[in-house]
Amino acid sequence: MQKLIECVPNFSEGRDPNIIQQITVAIAAVDGVSLLDVDPGASTNRTVVTFVGSPEAAVEAAFRGIQKAAELIDMRKQKGAHPRMGATDVCPFIPVSDVSWEEAIECAKSLGKRVAEALRIPVYLYEKAATDPSRSNLSIIRAGEYEGFFEKIKQPAWKPDFGPAVLNERSGATVIGARDFLVAYNANLNTRSVRRANSVAFDVRENGRVKTEDGMPTGKKVLDASGEPVRIPGMLKHVKAIGWYVEEYGIAQVSMNLTNIAETPLHAAFDACSEAAAQRGLRVTGSEVVGMLPKKCLLEAGRYFLRKQQWSEGASEEELIDLAIRSMGLSELKPFEPKEKVIEYRIEAAAGKSLVKMNLRQFCNETLSDSPAPGGGSVAALMGALGASLGGMVANLSAGKRGWEEQLGYFSDWAVKGQQLKDELLFLVDEDTAAFNKVMAAFGLPKDSAEEKAARSKAIQKANQYAAEIPLKVMETASRTYELLAAMAERGNPASISDVGVGLLATRACIEGAAMNVRINLSGLKDEKVKASLQEKISRLSAESETRFKNARQTVEGKL
Repeated sequence: MQKLIECVPNFSEGRDPNIIQQITVAIAAVDGVSLLDVDPGASTNRTVVTFVGSPEAAVEAAFRGIQKAAELIDMRKQKGAHPRMGATDVCPFIPVSDVSWEEAIECAKSLGKRVAEALRIPVYLYEKAATDPSRSNLSIIRAGEYEGFFEKIKQPAWKPDFGPAVLNERSGATVIGARDFLVAYNANLNTRSVRRANSVAFDVRENGRVKTEDGMPTGKKVLDASGEPVRIPGMLKHVKAIGWYVEEYGIAQVSMNLTNIAETPLHAAFDACSEAAAQRGLRVTGSEVVGMLPKKCLLEAGRYFLRKQQWSEGASEEELIDLAIRSMGLSELKPFEPKEKVIEYRIEAAAGKSLVKMNLRQFCNETLSDSPAPGGGSVAALMGALGASLGGMVANLSAGKRGWEEQLGYFSDWAVKGQQLKDELLFLVDEDTAAFNKVMAAFGLPKDSAEEKAARSKAIQKANQYAAEIPLKVMETASRTYELLAAMAERGNPASISDVGVGLLATRACIEGAAMNVRINLSGLKDEKVKASLQEKISRLSAESETRFKNARQTVEGKL
């Protein structure tokens, strides 16, 4: 896997497109970095930038962005609705693929040290990179904002992790860290009142509100034994929220940061705001995502709304995302484009051409052309995806069959598994071709010197092994489809039994075809131990396939 880390710096400028462009150009100029999103806000006077790259490239790009912001943004003149303490207010690193927390934390620390030394900007570390647990929370660090930090930074407890204990008048201070995905999410209200929006925010945020004797915001605070105000917790864990008025939209919003989307997902925040608003005679009219978000946020939301509708959750990725967008009104203020807002889609787009994005005719034309890829391995994986799709289709049809409502959960679970298998096999369609291309690239390496020959030979062996492992993965994945197809043969809608049969044939063909592709790549391997291990696996998987195919087909034939 390629090492990828996401970086999401927030710059305290959202109104001047020239400044924003200069900052983003500086970031995008770094080799190995993909600029995914630039999201400016005029009322907040803040721009959220999202990019990904290798850890080394991401640190370099972040530094260049911070450097350019320090040059162009004067905090002495900056005003906006969003809390802030510096020209680059916050700069978190988020692991995406094959990057450990230790590596992410090292990115934060190395960047913080460089920013402090080169730019004379005080730097605080937060979240997982924090050196002091009491300073891990961004809102605690930022309390007092730019204006209050001139005195705050002089306190021993607020000595920066890097840089001088004197605020940089022009650039302020910067918070750098390593964290989980944070989703910036705003719920739109049918009011212009910031006070009423704040009431909803206090209802939902984890920190809740201060308890008063008469229950009114202006009432006398209730204190605990230590003299601290007693707080009434909000509805949601891992949510920070405030209310504000957005002039360009003419509405008030509940502005939230969801800091743990595994425990408090997007749809939970939407429902909580809807419930709290309704109790106050308000209505959530829609919502918006600021910056980018992981695909799983929308997939989980789509499944959640299908469950509320008492319908099968075995919908495609595209259907789930569309349902999530519509259900939460993500396009109310401006069109929500998944290709632009979902981080995985932006990474895929940056990666270039994909076979599975072609239509059927294009795929067949590409296969039929004089290019050796895509070849049998990719076609085998596609047949496996079609077999899983047919099994999932029968599950969905059975889940929606009138009179079978009591079995909805059973068939919905199988339909979800069908979607997962289909997606895994479609990924392997592209990966098999990518593996072949790696073999060709290895053969194209120079071989003039002894060192070059040795490096080329090593690269060829590595590429050949990978080219054998991918079709083996196709076999293993497709084998799991037999369980789905067997269940549908036994209990699925009998009117679709022929679809189960075709799914079985496609799955068997996939496994046999993938086995051939493993074997042809074994011939190029010199490591006999690896060859023997792979050969044993394909023999076992092929034998298991024949047995499972025959058993399930017997059920199909009996019902036909």
